[in-house]
Amino acid sequence: MAKFKSKYLKPFKNIFLLIFVVFAIWMLFFDANSWFIHHELNSEIDKLEDEKEYYKKEIEKDRKEIKELSNEEGIEKLAREKYYMKKDNEEIFIIEYEDSIPKEDKND
Repeated sequence: MAKFKSKYLKPFKNIFLLIFVVFAIWMLFFDANSWFIHHELNSEIDKLEDEKEYYKKEIEKDRKEIKELSNEEGIEKLAREKYYMKKDNEEIFIIEYEDSIPKEDKND
């Protein structure tokens, strides 16, 4: 039985191996610069970079809309399409197709 224990404990009698194992455990779990903290920060950086790309695309889209609204035709187009405004001497007919009308829940 003593031979069995010494066989598995023999590597831990080496002081360098023991110090290396303690150092590795300390660096992986307990240190302020541990692997887990770095992994968490890297994933947060990736998420923020994705968010940054999304907002860049949104800014570009908003710039295009502002450019379209900077002239008289763009403002008139927006007023007619979104707010259904009209000139004094014209009539507007709104045609909605059955598949474009939002459906109501009958469970309410």
